[in-house]
Amino acid sequence: MTFNDRIFGVLLIALAVAYGWGATQFPEPFGGAEGVGPETFPYLLSAVLALSSLYLVVRPDPDNAWPWSRTGLELLIAVAVLIAYTALLQPLGFILSTLLAVGTLCWRMGASPGRAYATGGVAGVVVFLVFNFALDLALPLGPLSFLEVS
Repeated sequence: MTFNDRIFGVLLIALAVAYGWGATQFPEPFGGAEGVGPETFPYLLSAVLALSSLYLVVRPDPDNAWPWSRTGLELLIAVAVLIAYTALLQPLGFILSTLLAVGTLCWRMGASPGRAYATGGVAGVVVFLVFNFALDLALPLGPLSFLEVS
């Protein structure tokens, strides 16, 4: 039955449109419209999500039974982690919230807690540095704001 993938694909297309529209609400960057601004990355994510979702609608998986076993539980945990990540992004800052989210997801996928959270910490720092210094896009630091370089 291909109905499940098509419904999921349509819902994800709606999410992609809403996410892309939300990015249009960001103020214009200081350098003008031609510079890479805060809306660039959300636009890219929105486009990738829309195209991937369209593929689900057009070519659904013929065997798409919903995994309501251990896999289904792990998917629900992953969604809960991502929701918590968005809620903690501003108060904890990008590095700490990414450490917690990536670390928890790696741990749920079978990594030892030490390695999982070390991976989360490295990912948070590396992505923060890329966004801050290579793309010149500021990410929140939260309690680590003392590390901010002017």
